[in-house]
Amino acid sequence: MSPPRIKDPHAVPVAGHDHHLEPVDPSRLTPEALRQQFRDARGFEAPIRGDGAAGAPRAPAQAAVLVGLVVREHGLQVMLTRRTDHLRDHAGQISFPGGRSEPEDDSPEATALREAEEEVGLPPDRVELLGRLPDYTTVTQFVVTPVVGLVHPPFELTLDAFEVAEAFEVPLAFLMTPAHHRRHVFQFEGGQRQFLSMPWRQADAAHEYFIWGATAAMLRNLYHFLRH
Repeated sequence: MSPPRIKDPHAVPVAGHDHHLEPVDPSRLTPEALRQQFRDARGFEAPIRGDGAAGAPRAPAQAAVLVGLVVREHGLQVMLTRRTDHLRDHAGQISFPGGRSEPEDDSPEATALREAEEEVGLPPDRVELLGRLPDYTTVTQFVVTPVVGLVHPPFELTLDAFEVAEAFEVPLAFLMTPAHHRRHVFQFEGGQRQFLSMPWRQADAAHEYFIWGATAAMLRNLYHFLRH
C-alpha cells in the first residue's frame, strides 16, 4: 500500500537542516562543467529514489520532466513552474515542466521536450540535452525520468493557462547549497514519510516559492550527482 499523500506540506514540522553538507563548487555550475560531468558520468546511484511502493493498487506509469538550466549572464537558473490551483493533482505545487509519457514519445527526452513545449511554450530547439538522472517514483506511482538540459536564450514562454499559473527561475547555486534544504517528517498511522523542502524568495518579492516533494528530491539528487 502506498503511503498517504501530504496535503499541506507547510504544516509538517522541520526535522532539520543540512548546513553540514558542502555546496557544489561554483566552478562545477557552468555549462561546460555540466557538459563534462554528464559525459563522464559513471555509476551514479541516486540516494532518493521516491515514495512509490511495491504492490500499490495502481500500476506504475512512465513520465519525464525537463530539468531546464537557463543560461544567463549571472549564472545558470533552474526553470520551474507553479501549477494552477484548480488542478485535481498537484494543485499550486512547484514542479518541473513535464508529465506522462505518450505512445508517440520514443524516449524520456521526447516526453520532456514535448511537455515543456505544451506547458510553457519552450521551443525544443532552445534546449541542449545533457543527460538523465536516475528515475524517481512518486507516491502516485509515476516513474519519472529527470532529463537535464541547458536552455539557451532568447526564447519567449507561452503558458498553458489551464495547467500553469506561473513560470519562474531560481539560481542553480542556491538550490545546490544544502544549507537551504530542510528535512521534514510526516507522521501517519502505521509509519512516516520524509521529504525535503527548499523555500525560495526573490529579493524584491513577498511571495515564497515552496519547493518540496518530488521536485526537491530530484534537485537533491542533482546535487549529489554534481558532487559525485
